[in-house]
Amino acid sequence: MHQTFDAALEINLLHANQQGADHNREHFDQWGITCFNIMSSPGAGKTVLLEKTLSHLSQELKIAVIEGDMTTELDADRLRLYGVPVIAINTGRSCHLDSKMVAGGIHQLAHQYNPSEFDLVLVENVGNLVCPAEFEVGEHAKIALLSVTEGEDKPLKYPIMFQQADCLLITKIDLAPYLDTDIERIKNNVRQMNPHVTIIPISAKTGEGLNVWFDWVRAQIHQSLVISH
Repeated sequence: MHQTFDAALEINLLHANQQGADHNREHFDQWGITCFNIMSSPGAGKTVLLEKTLSHLSQELKIAVIEGDMTTELDADRLRLYGVPVIAINTGRSCHLDSKMVAGGIHQLAHQYNPSEFDLVLVENVGNLVCPAEFEVGEHAKIALLSVTEGEDKPLKYPIMFQQADCLLITKIDLAPYLDTDIERIKNNVRQMNPHVTIIPISAKTGEGLNVWFDWVRAQIHQSLVISH
């Protein structure tokens, strides 16, 4: 059976992207950097999560951010206030970052700083619940966010991101009492897609769950250091 032209093109694009992602990861491993790819639909709370993470962890970890957005540097400017390097990437009409775009960010980072001094690179992907999960960028872990305002059925309707995630943050849980949303049902739906994913409910507003997230970040960095040695 012959593949359609579109199917063959998609396979070729994903293969080329994977080669680039593997190359990016080689750079991160060489420098001793752990990289997270942070993904969600628009408005789920990626940028505020990064703000909380930088505020809490940037004193003990050397962190840089690669910030993906379609047209602006609004989120990048927010994160620059925390005194960490932020490389902004505008994707234009593309609904996700790919490994080539992130390679450009890596080269900028390496040109401006000594990359071996960094412990963690946080890649904030474009807000989209589908495309970012299909294009690796060289990350060591994929972090997906799902807010309680999006409903319980999203893991079933948009399975790829949840199947790919190493950690899922259920965000805005302080709003759950005001919504007809069952957090346990969200967890169960996610487990159907990915039985082994770490699930952490959080509220950036109240701080609930954030320490669990920070500990998970620390554990991933420690694990990467053990593997590299």
